[in-house]
Amino acid sequence: MPIAAKNPFSAVSTDLPEWDLSDLYPGMDSPEITAEKTGLEKDTKAFADRFKGKLEALAKDKAEDLGSAIQFYETLQDKIGRLISYADLVYTGDTSDPARTKFYGDMQEFITSLATQLLFFELELNRIDDKVIDTAIKTSKTLSHYTPWLNDLRREKPHQLSDEIEQLFVEKSVSARAGWNRLFDETVTSLRFTVRGKEQSLEPTLNDMMDADEQVRREASDALAKTFRENLRVFTLIINTLAKDKEINDRWHKFSDIADSRHLSNRVEREVVEALIDTVRTAYPRLSHRYYALKAKWFGKEKLNHWDRNAPLPAVELKNYQWDDARETVLSSFKRFSPEMSELAENFFTKNWIDAPVRPGKATGAFSHPTVPSAHPYVLLNYMGKPRDVMTLAHELGHGVHQMLAAHNGALMAPTPLTLAETASVFGEMLTFRLILDETKDKKQRKAMLASKVEDMLNTVVRQIALYTFEREVHTARQKGELTADDINAIWMKVQSESLGPAVNLGAGYETFWTYISHFIHSPFYVYAYAFGDCLVNSLYALYEKADAGFVDKYFALLSAGGSKPYGELLEPFGLDPKRGDFWKLGLQLLDNMITELEALD
Repeated sequence: MPIAAKNPFSAVSTDLPEWDLSDLYPGMDSPEITAEKTGLEKDTKAFADRFKGKLEALAKDKAEDLGSAIQFYETLQDKIGRLISYADLVYTGDTSDPARTKFYGDMQEFITSLATQLLFFELELNRIDDKVIDTAIKTSKTLSHYTPWLNDLRREKPHQLSDEIEQLFVEKSVSARAGWNRLFDETVTSLRFTVRGKEQSLEPTLNDMMDADEQVRREASDALAKTFRENLRVFTLIINTLAKDKEINDRWHKFSDIADSRHLSNRVEREVVEALIDTVRTAYPRLSHRYYALKAKWFGKEKLNHWDRNAPLPAVELKNYQWDDARETVLSSFKRFSPEMSELAENFFTKNWIDAPVRPGKATGAFSHPTVPSAHPYVLLNYMGKPRDVMTLAHELGHGVHQMLAAHNGALMAPTPLTLAETASVFGEMLTFRLILDETKDKKQRKAMLASKVEDMLNTVVRQIALYTFEREVHTARQKGELTADDINAIWMKVQSESLGPAVNLGAGYETFWTYISHFIHSPFYVYAYAFGDCLVNSLYALYEKADAGFVDKYFALLSAGGSKPYGELLEPFGLDPKRGDFWKLGLQLLDNMITELEALD
């Protein structure tokens, strides 16, 4: 049974839920896991024996049998995904527990051994002539169902290597990227920071950076800088090693740009991403620079210190949200949009699919893990009762609803490319923000709420594009040789200064604040998806506010499609086209307007 846990790091007194993972497996040492592993070993071998070297013949003469082979492969992927999802969730619950880390490591090795046996399937499919595949699709109903997946697979053709080399990359991943990822996670969760005489982990320390008391913020910033500096050597080694690992992988797979592998997996054109990046960077002066100058004025300062950037407005006490209040707020905002959306989200609360408290050893940040279509998502939070925590809850539940709606597409086509993966999450945030704003009548509170939302949007758009720019510069520089900590620090300060503007003073210690950002480690170049999603949601929300006919139905159709349709096709019913020259400018206009509204309130 899940355990309700007290949160020792905030004013939240209500017991917080921990997730119940028994829907996946009863426990790490359960007979069910042993049986699943034994069955997968048997089924994987049977699959390889039955189909390896025979796919082209099936495509030419027995198209329906090829469709059945893909069905079998999809079933295997769902079972494999269930195992590794469980291991991942158990591990993130406490990365400091030796039993959990061993279980996670052993499971990674087991899953990798299965992946090497199954590797032939997609590679062999891609060696079949396109005309043969197209003909087979026309003659088999089963095969035609997988047309979107096959089309996506064929986009990988130019970067496909021989079976032996691809197998080497898969097998080496355990001792390469996966190993360095694990070192990063366990290092971050082991870090301790002393604030107000109390030793604490990363999450509450980052939370202190948003405290109303400037002395607390500064002390938290100094504590972060001190500990990051003490561990700079290991973080520098990790990012150097992973950047080199990626460069080797990209070179062998013939990617011409350091972010092209990400664009390919996102199913988005490089020029569309570059247009987004250029538009946001050009808008820095009228967005972040302008806002932080306004905020400095509110604080009676010529410049904000970097620890003031996310501080609440002075002389305005923001509400602390008990867990039940946060739940009611998010579900009510979802219900205003669609009762079905609220009902789907309510499952996470009533069925214990959420892990909310801050705990020693627990992974930092927040996520919604989709697990597999035959199960359901799980949400991880580090909840402390701040308004931003309520927004994070809405964000992750948006992901969760999206993942539930897309599950019917099956293991191969349920995953959503990152171009649309942040749509439901950011939209969920916007719904919750609008509800809270509508219910806030006090002018000072409304101003504080509006300012907080502007800051969230700046963190989603401007900050994420700055992080992407940082990644590009680090990876580009790494191609010429290993980078020192000072090299990386200098890139960080340059990029941050450019994005935040002259009204923010980046003081001593801030140069190390790149070290804890997990996206650089786990998902290189992922971060632009947040800006993509925010700009897209701004456009979608504008249509919703205009009471666009059938908007809710079209929105649910978009989410339900998962990865079965290209993003351009999914956005056509809304009249939106990210390839259009002014699309990103339109997406930034809402943020611009909100800053203008704040200026008028000053």
